[in-house]
Amino acid sequence: MYKIKLTPIAVDNLGKIDKNAQKQIINKIEQLKKEPLLLGKALVGSLREYRSIRAAGQRYRIIYQVLETEIIVIVVAIGIRKSGDKKDIYELMKKYVKTGLLKG
Repeated sequence: MYKIKLTPIAVDNLGKIDKNAQKQIINKIEQLKKEPLLLGKALVGSLREYRSIRAAGQRYRIIYQVLETEIIVIVVAIGIRKSGDKKDIYELMKKYVKTGLLKG
């Protein structure tokens, strides 16, 4: 069983989401404790160290990193997938990595 940790960015993201979606996202995060490498998908490019899983009616994405040596899943960001929008969670993640807010 993996231990779950949330980055300050993920905690902030989660706090801005409505309560109903929050519950669904938290349930999905709990599922990551068992098989984080089988759930979600590996990301590519500058986000290749991360994985993504859908939550809350497929609108939201949970971006996470698996540290197998420590048996930890680090949830790094949570947000809405809006392809082409600068607030798209993947665009925000690229900015976090590029600016050094998250190691990439």
